[in-house]
Amino acid sequence: MNRQFPIFLFARTTLVFLAWTFLAAILPAQAATWTAQAEPTHLVNGGPVLFEVKSPARLESLSGTWLGHEVSFSFDVASKTWSALAGVPFETAPGTYSLELTGETAAGKSPGNKITFSQQFNVGEGKYPRIQSKLSVEGKFTEPTPEQQKQIEEGQQIKKDYLSRVTPAREWSGEFAAPANAEISDVFGAQRIFNGKVGSTHWGLDFRVPTGTPVEAMNDGTVLLARPLYYEGNFVVLDHGQGLLTIYMHLSEFKVKEGDQVKRGQVIALSGGTGRATGPHLHVGVRWQGTYIDPAALIRLQLPQLAVGN
Repeated sequence: MNRQFPIFLFARTTLVFLAWTFLAAILPAQAATWTAQAEPTHLVNGGPVLFEVKSPARLESLSGTWLGHEVSFSFDVASKTWSALAGVPFETAPGTYSLELTGETAAGKSPGNKITFSQQFNVGEGKYPRIQSKLSVEGKFTEPTPEQQKQIEEGQQIKKDYLSRVTPAREWSGEFAAPANAEISDVFGAQRIFNGKVGSTHWGLDFRVPTGTPVEAMNDGTVLLARPLYYEGNFVVLDHGQGLLTIYMHLSEFKVKEGDQVKRGQVIALSGGTGRATGPHLHVGVRWQGTYIDPAALIRLQLPQLAVGN
């Protein structure tokens, strides 16, 4: 009887080990080592965010949802990291919000080969100036005629059709650069008053440049728009992928046309004072999936080079 006890104990231990091995095999992949981080580490409303994710399994694709927006990730072979550039809408209240991730494993595309993960991030309140810019412009920009109102409505429709477009594939590579080497004359988030009447919030960054200054693409992308609009004047929009657009206004001359592919630092236009402008300057905006974010914060953000694949 005593000789049988070690055999029984060995068999029981083996069964326990096999049971744990089986459970480990069927546990969801999200129980393994996912990591998800954000840059900057302190997120604020109106700011950009770079999400970087490492998954516990080899994935064919990774997507997510953030603040009600779909987020498309690209894979960097060297670092084995999935990354996506997104934003925090200006109206977002301080609080904790979840990034919901869904990965499709290399094993196939059936529902059983999807793995999920959720990571929470804190969002604080951005420190934006509440100064009121008192500006004077031509009367046609504050009290337009019926014909001018028609032009305004046409411009609004064009922006509605184009500025909320989302191209999932990433085109941007590395950090976003300032479009001109010049002083900043007005910042993101400031309230504007034209001819004594309250206008819209300033959703961009103004560079103090004279007419004819070369305007450079802030990053790689495709020219989505290059045409004159009523308020914006000569207007260029670049699509950088992942729902991110950069916008250049009040230009005097176009150097690109719609559909052109451009590289960071390429001259896309010359600055001017067209549209609703108090004088020559360059207005730059950044738009992510239909919401404006702070261009200065995007320029400060350290971003990876484009090196995609599996």
